[in-house]
This record gives sequence, C-alpha cells and structure tokens, in this order.
Amino acid sequence: MITKEALQFLSDLIANNNTEWMHANKKRYESYKKDYHNFIASILNEMKPLDKSLEDLEIKNCTFRINRDIRFSKDKSPYKTNMGVWMSQNKNRKNSPGYYIHFESGNSFIAGGVWCPEPSELKLIRKEIEFFHDDLEAIVENKNFKKEFSDLDRAESNVLKKAPKDFDPNHPAIEFLKLKSYTASSKIDEKDFTKPDFSKKIAQQLIALKPLNDFLTRALETAD
Repeated sequence: MITKEALQFLSDLIANNNTEWMHANKKRYESYKKDYHNFIASILNEMKPLDKSLEDLEIKNCTFRINRDIRFSKDKSPYKTNMGVWMSQNKNRKNSPGYYIHFESGNSFIAGGVWCPEPSELKLIRKEIEFFHDDLEAIVENKNFKKEFSDLDRAESNVLKKAPKDFDPNHPAIEFLKLKSYTASSKIDEKDFTKPDFSKKIAQQLIALKPLNDFLTRALETAD
C-alpha cells in the first residue's frame, strides 16, 4: 500500500510545484521517497514469484526521478506529481516488455507491454506477428487477459491508417500489424492504493500481461 502521508505530499506538490517549496519540505520529500521505495519493494515481493524474469530486479531498477525533463516542454513545472513503478523483463534492454503501475490523481492505471519501440524493434515485433499471429490472438482472447485488460491499446494515435511498409495489407492480423506500440492498460481506483492488500491484488491483475510480455520478449530476442 501507499501511505496516506505519501499521497498527501503529492497532493501538496500539485499546489506548490516549485523549487522553493521543495527545498522547504526536504524532510517530507525524503519520507515520501522512503514510502515510494517501500511500495515498490512490496510490489516486487508479489510479482517475482509470478514472473521469474523479474527476479534480478532491484528497487532502483523500478523507480522514476521526481524531476521533470522540461527542456522541450511548455510546462516548466519542475517536478512530477505522479508515482510510477516500472518492472522490466530485461533490465538491460531499453524497451524490454514489462509491467507498469501509475498513481496520479484522477488518472491511475496499470499497463504493460512495449511502448514506442525503436523502428528496428517494431519491425521485429511485426515480423513475429506476421508469422505467429495465432499466438498473439490466443493471448488477447484469453479470458483472464480480457477480464483485466479487454484488448491491446488501440487509441487512434497508436494505429497506422495503412498497412506498415513491407507488410501485406490483406494479412489476417493486419489490425495487429498496424499498431505502433504493443501495450494493454486498465484504469484503477486510486483509493485502492491505500488498502493493505493492494500489492497482492495488483500483482494478480498485472500477471495477466505475462503471456503478452513473453511474446514480445521472444520477438525482440533476435536482436540480442
């Protein structure tokens, strides 16, 4: 679970997103960071027995810096006001498939898969789908996957209007091949984050993504 003190810190940060406030509340931030790391540890404790590929992950592999990269952003707020946890199946690969937990007031969700792969990686994934689309279809149609995530993310911005270059527009899995990212996500109630059994319950939801992550990992292994 996330402590109420950690959530209050994020709430106060939303209203005071500046370096002066952060410096004045350094002790609160240190306490928040400790709660954040403890939260990650509890998630890893539940996930590692369910997905052996996560066994080498440490807390430091799953965290995000609170500082925002504002170099190319119109929003110059210096700090993130959300909390994220990223658990990758291969900590040494930049775009390795994995699991994600996101806490943000009004926009909390869980997700997994591969987001915005490099062009070379995207081609490998599409090649795997081209020849083994039955495997992916079985994953997406699995009742446990459908219960937790319904489908792969198919927002308009994530789908090509035409078949990707070098792929048959009449391929039976063309709707999979047209995706730019291979992710699935599900909204969750932010109140659940403070419940004592959160880690156990969220792990049971996230593990429904393991077959998808395994399929994507298989596709990307040829690049190693």
